[in-house]
Amino acid sequence: MLYAIISEDIADSLSRRLEARPAHIERLNDLQQQGRLILAGPHPAIDNVDPGDAGFTGSLVVAEFADLGQAQAWANADPYITAGVYAKVTVKPFKKVLP
Repeated sequence: MLYAIISEDIADSLSRRLEARPAHIERLNDLQQQGRLILAGPHPAIDNVDPGDAGFTGSLVVAEFADLGQAQAWANADPYITAGVYAKVTVKPFKKVLP
């Protein structure tokens, strides 16, 4: 089943994000290579694809996991959590309708 992992950053998270980003991206690449990643990306803090120093306010990952427990465990192991980037992470089942 698909799960949405919705993460919210702490204030002024950009420097922490940049430091932990390579390990974060590596995990996403692993999901993609397994054919389980539907989409992933950050939420810019301003209305711009490249927010510069404004940074990001959170992230969204939609991926396939065997169950909610496995999705939650994967989310809990994110390098952004270890680095203190995320203030809150919500994991919920997701039903893709379109496209």
